[in-house]
Amino acid sequence: MSVLRSRHLFSLAAALALTAGTTATAVAQDTAAALREVMFVGNNWDGTADVIESTGDFARLGRVDVIPDKAQRMAEINADPIKWIYFMAIRNSVGEGHDQFVDDMYSTPDGRSMVVSRPSFADVVSIDLTTGRINWRFPVAGYRADHMAVSPDGTRVAVSASTAGKVQVLDIVTGRGLGEFTTGDKPHENIFTKDGKYIWNMAIGEVNTALDDPVWDWTKGDRRITVVDATTFKQVKTIDMRGRLDAIGLKDFSDAVRPAVFSPDESTLYFQVSFFNGFLEYDLATDRITRVKTLPKNPATSTDRTTWVNDSRHHGISMNPSGTKLCVAGTMDDYATVVDRTTLQEGPLVTASKPYWATVSGDGRDCIVSESGADRVTAIDFATGEKVASVQVGDHPQRVRLAHVPAGWTGPTAG
Repeated sequence: MSVLRSRHLFSLAAALALTAGTTATAVAQDTAAALREVMFVGNNWDGTADVIESTGDFARLGRVDVIPDKAQRMAEINADPIKWIYFMAIRNSVGEGHDQFVDDMYSTPDGRSMVVSRPSFADVVSIDLTTGRINWRFPVAGYRADHMAVSPDGTRVAVSASTAGKVQVLDIVTGRGLGEFTTGDKPHENIFTKDGKYIWNMAIGEVNTALDDPVWDWTKGDRRITVVDATTFKQVKTIDMRGRLDAIGLKDFSDAVRPAVFSPDESTLYFQVSFFNGFLEYDLATDRITRVKTLPKNPATSTDRTTWVNDSRHHGISMNPSGTKLCVAGTMDDYATVVDRTTLQEGPLVTASKPYWATVSGDGRDCIVSESGADRVTAIDFATGEKVASVQVGDHPQRVRLAHVPAGWTGPTAG
């Protein structure tokens, strides 16, 4: 082969490779441009999810029915005495007299579907955002589905099967089970590390009994953090906060770790525990609790801890992207507040009706709190600590998650 022809073929191959790379980049850019960043708001008691803007005035764009198969699921439950007993137990305990139809939600990477955990139906479903129809359904182990977490690449979703004491990991597109791991009693919060290598699960034990006095703490079950390899699902370590709390004189504190958030470098974990109006700071390197922040009590809040919903006096914590501010949902104390991470000084107490979750807006400027007692979502400016917007949503909003939908989406077009 002549040098001239060899150079010609090389140039042609290079041109084709460049074209292919340019085309791939263009496709990726077109796909990104075809999606709109939003927030999913799960309205637990009425079985819907509202889709709102992720920034600005957080206007509502549309609503998704997450229980289009309700008649079929209820027929199955009514035909099975054990399923019926658990269904009623969920309604009359953690559901506060209501069915729990949506706990957590994420979008698929292409923005075409919403994946939802449904506690009362003990499953995870994928719902087509265009048609409103169910793509797939995954019944979890046991009788109740709880919090989820999505992997950093958006391809896997981990769901707590709370009555089975395990977490199950699914392919978010197909619903295929990829693996599972055992936890403590009543697994709750799940967190993927930023590199996608590990999953942290927080098991909270029994939270719906009346044995809430510290002397009965031993009846609450096995409460611990379980850390596993996100590929093999093999246990890496467990962390029982009991010993860490005792070491700093907090023997009457519950060791049931509730919502939690890592610092940006994942060196520090901030978490809430049952019954406590505040949060704790845990240093991973030294394996110890380094600071405790007690937040103000609302004088109108009952001092009878058996009346606090699911033992969660404060339930919801998030951090701004720069890691300088924390936002806390003071659930039973009816406020939310922004806390300076360095000084742990709280800002204004923003009145909120049973705020049940805290997350971060798409642009990172605001803390987003779900007010489950007022059926609205409220935005609080991280910089000032002041409320900047509120939007009405459905009945008893809880989890709020950043997501994506097709550009121009206004809701499913068919049932």
